[in-house]
Amino acid sequence: MVAFLEKSRKRMRGVLAGISLMALAACDPALLSGALPSGGAGQALEAGEAVPVALLLPKSDGAGGPVARSMENAVRLAIADLAGKAQIDLRVYDTAGSASTAAARAQQAVDAGAKIIIGPLFAEAANAAGAAVVDDNVVVLSLSNNTSIAGGNVFVMSTNFDNKANRLLGYAKRQGKSSAVIVHQNNLGGTVGRDAFAAAAVRNGIAVAETVGYDFSPAAATAAGTRAASAMRSTGADTLLITAEAAGSLSFVAGTLPSSSSSGNQYVGLTNWNISQVLALPSLQGGWFTTEDPGRINAFNARYRSSNGAAPHALASGAYDAMAAIGTLAAAGNRNALNVRGLTRGQGFEGAAGIFRLLPNGTVERGLAIARVTNNSMVVIDPAPRSFGGS
Repeated sequence: MVAFLEKSRKRMRGVLAGISLMALAACDPALLSGALPSGGAGQALEAGEAVPVALLLPKSDGAGGPVARSMENAVRLAIADLAGKAQIDLRVYDTAGSASTAAARAQQAVDAGAKIIIGPLFAEAANAAGAAVVDDNVVVLSLSNNTSIAGGNVFVMSTNFDNKANRLLGYAKRQGKSSAVIVHQNNLGGTVGRDAFAAAAVRNGIAVAETVGYDFSPAAATAAGTRAASAMRSTGADTLLITAEAAGSLSFVAGTLPSSSSSGNQYVGLTNWNISQVLALPSLQGGWFTTEDPGRINAFNARYRSSNGAAPHALASGAYDAMAAIGTLAAAGNRNALNVRGLTRGQGFEGAAGIFRLLPNGTVERGLAIARVTNNSMVVIDPAPRSFGGS
């Protein structure tokens, strides 16, 4: 864990951990930041003003550079889509993948007139940037996928486990499911996923009959699958909630599970199962997982490819969405386009992969589809919503 000490006039935002490009950080989930202020935290946009946006990305970082280029391209695509609707004054800064550099660039950008920040990519850098400009009343739309840094003046734009779990268990409840077993690895991703499933179960009126945890090794994960199947039988639970990732222990957990057709049980995955080796697992045929709106993300990918000659990185859509939210509010003449009041509007926004809205706790809720593994392929069985009901 790394602590960032800011200048004495800056408020400490706390201790956090770094992340890989596509995985959760090794950080204590208990350190989640508090809710955002309910008032107008952030800058006001003056009528007729070009929107001064700073984009902070690790352009010169060896690991993050390719992702940074894809994200910058996505932001510029969003600006092009806003042509004639909102004028964006984009300033791009290189964080070099460093938290201290990110803090310095964030302050430099604000001193130069930026009123909102998109990025940085890495969690440590995003946390440091947020801490650097919190006293300047500037909101940061982080491109990290680590929700432990969400809150205060920092939003995290990626899809999160709470969002996925609630969508899955809301659907399961409507299909008559009533009791579940959770199986999870004893690491950060597994325990955060476990807690997301447990909270969503309470929210949707599904009982958690038993929880099966395991340390990572092929033998332990395989044994956990056997224990989970046994727990399903002994408790009478009708649903198995699985947090494992395709690149981790999923195949071992699934390897000893009886097929859903023979057991009558429903398997539900919190991570992305739209991967060939997962779709081919016999026991997971009929399993459910969430996915982005296929039509919307395919259209975004096609537009990106047409503009840039290559497919976007999987995280690039979050950068597009950050710019789209700002631009949508600015195009409507909303002077709160750069602050919490405007950004957390209930009806949300149209993004690269469908609808999304920023929540007061600094995370993002996305309109996700429910997919089923069918004959070694993905089939959408409950489309992504087109609006947030009750907004």
